Amino acid sequence: MSLPARIGAIQPFLAMEVMERAFAMERQGLRVIHLEIGEPDFPAPASAVAACRRALAGGATHYTDSRGLPELRAAIAADKGARSGVSLDPERVLVTSGTSPAMLLVFAMLLEPGDEVIVPSPHYPCYPSFVRVCGGRPVFLPGDPETGWIIDPEAVRARCTPRTRAIVLGSPANPTGAIQPREVLEALADLSLILVCDEIYDGLVYDGARVSSALAVGEDVFVLDGFSKRYSMTGFRLGYAIAPTWATRTLQILQQNLFISASEFVQRAGIAALEEGEQTVLAMREEYDARRRLLLDGLRHLGFGIAAPPQGAFYLLADARRFGTDSRKLAFELLERARVATAPGIDFGDAAEGRLRFCYAASRHDLEEALERLAPVLAERSA
Repeated sequence: MSLPARIGAIQPFLAMEVMERAFAMERQGLRVIHLEIGEPDFPAPASAVAACRRALAGGATHYTDSRGLPELRAAIAADKGARSGVSLDPERVLVTSGTSPAMLLVFAMLLEPGDEVIVPSPHYPCYPSFVRVCGGRPVFLPGDPETGWIIDPEAVRARCTPRTRAIVLGSPANPTGAIQPREVLEALADLSLILVCDEIYDGLVYDGARVSSALAVGEDVFVLDGFSKRYSMTGFRLGYAIAPTWATRTLQILQQNLFISASEFVQRAGIAALEEGEQTVLAMREEYDARRRLLLDGLRHLGFGIAAPPQGAFYLLADARRFGTDSRKLAFELLERARVATAPGIDFGDAAEGRLRFCYAASRHDLEEALERLAPVLAERSA
């Protein structure tokens, strides 16, 4: 059976490929240090776990309103409004089973076959996949590490054609940790493009950095966020989209048809996380900052190039061309020989080829051991 072209164009998610190979090695009794996947190593907030347990015990195992529990939508609107400085109507909030379904719904609504979406690169590997699955065509815009990966609105304008429908970006970004300044978001909003902004790492920022939400710069803006990263709730699968008023009914209909609703007991956990989970976020951010500095110094000492420390998220995208220009080959060699799992730069687009992404959502002990393991392998390659 032949596959549709839009499906055949989707490439493997290489960070997952590395992780799955690492799992196979672990089943053989080897110890692998995981720096490849973006998953916090902290527990979820105790209040969220307790709320989930109570909800399950109380029989909260049924469908909800497709848009989410009204009390959760109100809590999200209040929380996101406080962080963005924008007054939000809960009617603009759609709760989803993770942030990925939210993105799928948004692009399914926006795109006709052949429509273009500008994707600044390096980018989260799945952005172009969502675009392609929905019949669109990603148009990549390479970034510049010397500017801290800040998007150039004039370069975006030059990429626009009559088929250009939207631009998708992350801020703070995976894999670079870059935060787009408000003036950049404003300039992008002025281009008459729909702005789809992934803000899942909002709150995980360092050195006094602040996130300017896309919600504050225009009306035709979709913001995607969730609980996985900020509250260490990846397995709960709970996210949301905040949409323009004109889009909410269509997204509701799509949610009804494709996903019905997010799990009720998970939504109860989300309410508790918003009400009582701030201390978890603060503790994570403080620890991540210490790990960031440890890994930054260690990678530079090993010979990796890093133009500027990341401002947010929990990744370091390091220039590895001193050790090899094929990032996929290098990542798998380091996995096999040093038993350290990293994400190949090519996973994040051509602009990141020759680089490796290191996730510092791992313990300081693991980071130190990873650096020790990498040293002799890299020294041999460098020689």
